[in-house]
Amino acid sequence: MRQRFMPGTTAAVAGALMSLAVTSAVAHEGAKAEHPDKHFLKEAAQGGRAEVTLGQMAAEKAASEDVKKFGQRMVDDHTKAGDELKKLAAAEGVTLPAEMDRKAKAVQQRLSQLSGAEFDRAYMKEIVKDHQKDVAAFEREAQQGKDTELKNWAAQTLPTLKEHLDLAQNTAEKVGVKVSAKSESSTEKAM
Repeated sequence: MRQRFMPGTTAAVAGALMSLAVTSAVAHEGAKAEHPDKHFLKEAAQGGRAEVTLGQMAAEKAASEDVKKFGQRMVDDHTKAGDELKKLAAAEGVTLPAEMDRKAKAVQQRLSQLSGAEFDRAYMKEIVKDHQKDVAAFEREAQQGKDTELKNWAAQTLPTLKEHLDLAQNTAEKVGVKVSAKSESSTEKAM
């Protein structure tokens, strides 16, 4: 027996599928808003993993000795912070992402195509931008976080991130990257 095409059914199915997609996206944003500490925890873990991966690349590939040293510092400091974060996540029952996010993978891919001074400038420009974002996120968590242990960890990690930002800006300038604004900790030191 031949089945008849029912245009209303197709539209209803398509509408239901779109509704599920929208509901899923809204649920993700709702979970992010409902559990901002867990979201911060996962973002910090992915960001730290990216810093280690890109730092290893810089330590091996950079032309400038300053950039190589900076890259190794990122590996050392972010590995230590990542280990601390894993303990916090385990205590909270949060599973951390196993990989870098798509954006960090794209940066890694782009940087892998560069060499010499061009690599140094691109890496440092990326690191300055990333640490500006990280400092803001850690300040927000340290001030507004609800989870006491995570809030304290963010506050304790913040001075190191600010130091990284200052060092990144200074290193970036050494390799010819124009840095638009110094971090607060740089201006505080000048006072």
